[in-house]
Amino acid sequence: MLIYRQRPPNEHETSLARLSKQMLSRYAREDQPLTLHVTDGDRAEPIELPAGAVTLLMDILGAMAAGQGVALIPEEGELTTVQAADLLHVSRPFLIKLLEEGRIPYRKVGKHRRIRMEDVMNYKRAIDRERESVLDELATDAQEQGMGYEQDE
Repeated sequence: MLIYRQRPPNEHETSLARLSKQMLSRYAREDQPLTLHVTDGDRAEPIELPAGAVTLLMDILGAMAAGQGVALIPEEGELTTVQAADLLHVSRPFLIKLLEEGRIPYRKVGKHRRIRMEDVMNYKRAIDRERESVLDELATDAQEQGMGYEQDE
């Protein structure tokens, strides 16, 4: 399984990613392949990229331009507990607890647990929605109690 992880870019890479995204966005069209002409020394070749790859490349460049690292994992892929914990930004023991509580499905391969990428992302989306809901409630409570948050009239 392909798992690629790029650490956060340095200042030069961030700047280059920002410029590359701006230039690429002039040509990228939704659901359309894109032909790039790549030049390397004396050689020049056209490369046709599928529409999905263009969209993905734009997202990668956007993340890098924002100074973020990037991880690519196939959706149908399975993760180890270390990889899943990394993706969720939790410790491995905490992830194991989630698995054993049945909050994230998994299967065993010998003694090792494997978690589908889709299940990890479903858990992440559910947690993100839950956090947003709690934050909305806190903001509403703060507005109602006049704690420095004024409602727009």
